[in-house]
Amino acid sequence: MGAVTYDMEIPSSIPASKMFKAIVLDADTLIPKIMPHAIKNVEILEGDGTCAGTVKIIHFGEGSKFKSVKHRVDALDTENMTHSYSIIEGDALMGVVESVTYHIKIVPTEDGGCICKNRSIYNVKGDGHEITEDKIKEGKEKAMAMFKAIEAHLHSNPDY
Repeated sequence: MGAVTYDMEIPSSIPASKMFKAIVLDADTLIPKIMPHAIKNVEILEGDGTCAGTVKIIHFGEGSKFKSVKHRVDALDTENMTHSYSIIEGDALMGVVESVTYHIKIVPTEDGGCICKNRSIYNVKGDGHEITEDKIKEGKEKAMAMFKAIEAHLHSNPDY
């Protein structure tokens, strides 16, 4: 099994603690509220929803070509604003990818905003399988759209 890794950094004017709360701690309820076409709902199967070992099913909305994925929280450090999780099952893996692991770190910036650092690791199934650049680009675009939607929501709701 091979792995394909990509890194992405997204700057924001939103304070780091507020962005971390929205993008990590409240994501299961916030994203379905502001992007129901992308994520319909999140169902917790094991754990409390955020701690390491939590397993949940993310049900995609009508705007997605996929039905659902199983998501496992690998680590959460609220003090350092880091979050690691893996997609371990589901049709979004397209029969080509064994799992996808994400490492997110929200870093405060001097101007009061933040940078969202995201490392994605696609663990491709054995020989003969590969993930195309188009699929990686599609994943980056979806991540960026979700981030920008959360950012816009936070700008519109300053008391969040």
